[in-house]
Amino acid sequence: MNYWYILAVIPVFGLLVLVHELGHFLAAKWSGIRVEEFGLGFPPRIVGIRRRANKGWEVIWLNKIYEEESPFDAPAPRNTIYSLNLLPIGGFVRMTGEDGSTVDEYGNHDPQSFTAKSAGKRFITLAAGVVMNFLLAIVLFSIAYGPGVGQPDYPAQVASVVPNSPAAQAGLRPGDKILAINDKPVQYMSEISLAVQGVVSTNHDKAPSATVPIKLTVRHPDSTAPVTMQVNARLHPPQGQGALGFSSVSQRVYVTVPLWQAPLKGISYTFNVTGQLIQGLVQMVTGQVQVQVAGPVGIAKYTGQAAQMVTEIGWWPILSLTGLLSLNLAVVNSLPFPALDGGRIFLILIELLRGGKRIKPEREAIINFVGMAVLLALMFIITLSDVWHWQS
Repeated sequence: MNYWYILAVIPVFGLLVLVHELGHFLAAKWSGIRVEEFGLGFPPRIVGIRRRANKGWEVIWLNKIYEEESPFDAPAPRNTIYSLNLLPIGGFVRMTGEDGSTVDEYGNHDPQSFTAKSAGKRFITLAAGVVMNFLLAIVLFSIAYGPGVGQPDYPAQVASVVPNSPAAQAGLRPGDKILAINDKPVQYMSEISLAVQGVVSTNHDKAPSATVPIKLTVRHPDSTAPVTMQVNARLHPPQGQGALGFSSVSQRVYVTVPLWQAPLKGISYTFNVTGQLIQGLVQMVTGQVQVQVAGPVGIAKYTGQAAQMVTEIGWWPILSLTGLLSLNLAVVNSLPFPALDGGRIFLILIELLRGGKRIKPEREAIINFVGMAVLLALMFIITLSDVWHWQS
């Protein structure tokens, strides 16, 4: 295994999970929920600190806790263990009563437990992780598009045309500069690729030999006046030719925006990518496209490849990939599936529809347990598939 994969995936995975858990942590504190532990990395614990009920801090080495007071004696903002753990990937938040089992000596819910809070506060606490992943993606994409980084791209200029391809049949020639596609102005090849992919994806259910007309506005190198041509994009082109059948010049450029526009670009790009992720997920669920899912091994491979490209084309690959993974984490966690944040939020919505009548904690625990078992089984299968494809 290339060491780039390990060196890159640890901070990337760690950042994604830590930011997600930080959202839960901050929302829990705001909601008055007692957070028993906020951990950097995953157990076993190396060291932790916790504020005493009266004054000062106590240090917790490994799992040896010097209990000098009950953690239930202090208000919610105190007595949280802040720990550093052995496995350097991500983090976690452990809240009192998150499983619905915390009660006081009278058999009532502890007032600072998760289950004792209103549906609104529980909703906010659960949704905060997803929100933080969206915000992280916006920040990363804003940095990626800002001065000093930029998206590597190529000018919308033709270098070569495949003989007998749709581009050749339409009259596209080497040296032509593409000005617009379907009347939408373009400057870079990524814009052309995105537009063509959009047209192809909406017509993927047609026959393999089918084509879709695309309007190109181009300027020939020996002319100043633009001309319009129709190119019949192939839905299933030969390997390596693309839907249109031409390649661009190899002169790399870096697309940036002014510093003040970078956040706006980051926001718009985040929403565009989120829409594409949701669309792709719907198409996979409905069987419109083949299921393609990468697990931890596959993600580690892509992350390592992106890290290796930093020295060649800059920070865009690793920043954009981390932003994309953050959005993936947000979208997947939003799904109404048991054990995910979205599944637990769905149970809260059911509670509200029932007039505030909660699902029994024991029943909810079973639902989440089954959901977690299914998720772990899927993750195991996906990981085996990743390893198989990696070795093949």
